[in-house]
Amino acid sequence: MALIDNGVYVHGRRVETPKNLDETYRSLDAHGGIAWIGLYRPSPVEVASVAREFDLHPLAVEDALSGHQRSKVERYGDTLFAVLRPARYRDEQESIEFGELHLFVGPDFVVTIRHAESPDLAAVRRRMEAHPELLAMGPEAVFYAILDEVVDGYEPIVTGLLNDIDEIEDQLFGDSDDDALSRRIYELSREVINFQRAVHPLAGMLEWLRRGSEKYRIDEELQRSLRDVLDHVIRVNERVDSFRAILENALTVHSALVARRQTEAGLAQNDEIKKISSWAAIIFAPTLVGTVYGMNFEVMPELHWAHGYPMAIGAMAAFAVGLYGVFKYKKWL
Repeated sequence: MALIDNGVYVHGRRVETPKNLDETYRSLDAHGGIAWIGLYRPSPVEVASVAREFDLHPLAVEDALSGHQRSKVERYGDTLFAVLRPARYRDEQESIEFGELHLFVGPDFVVTIRHAESPDLAAVRRRMEAHPELLAMGPEAVFYAILDEVVDGYEPIVTGLLNDIDEIEDQLFGDSDDDALSRRIYELSREVINFQRAVHPLAGMLEWLRRGSEKYRIDEELQRSLRDVLDHVIRVNERVDSFRAILENALTVHSALVARRQTEAGLAQNDEIKKISSWAAIIFAPTLVGTVYGMNFEVMPELHWAHGYPMAIGAMAAFAVGLYGVFKYKKWL
């Protein structure tokens, strides 16, 4: 059932809980007050019913049906239409799960359309019903309470991202799999960017609402609440911006460390090649002398010379010692 919770409130107190939308319309006409309708993935027929009853703008209705909207707020006559992106952090996967919440706020109604499990609007409703004086301030009070709930839900995400970034910084200078660490930094950076897209528009939205408070005669207490939410959003934006900068720096540092390790490995390999080449050259010289006199030609004067053997051994030793000294001097050995 798309209708999750539904109430008609007079002077901040629930006077009726209609079972369907038609009963809600009749109850609102009978009692006055405000209607707070909570829908979860409603059908086009249900959204069309609400649109007809409250004269919602077709463009806003189209956005609510299609989903996948960016965070925004727009005014159509006496009705506010807002799109919020609630989110929650899944620590094991190091990913952020985004929801989508559409709100229609009019003079005597609030309609919420959720496309995901979050946020927990039941908690907002319970909190508002526990303070009838807040609900008595009208639909704007409900709207601001929902805004506050969505923004408060960002704090655990900030904490989760901070913990993961701390772990990455520890791994940067430790023994870790380079490929796995690079992937972790990249994927976390992608989550931070997506989070920025959800959070950054809120500051402009709230500032726009704040500027319109005087024109639409918003209660002073609600204006204070709005400023508090705006301050919270600004702090979250600053933290998220710093996270993105830290991750970009971490990726740069990681790339530099990987390059340095590869360079050191290459230098070590070059040293080994030098040693192998040096010993091969040292061994080659005696081998060459021995090979010449091992060809078994009959006409080789040195074969019948009394000092031929000592001279051959001496030549081999001289070549070997000479080459060893040269390579030692050049620090190849």
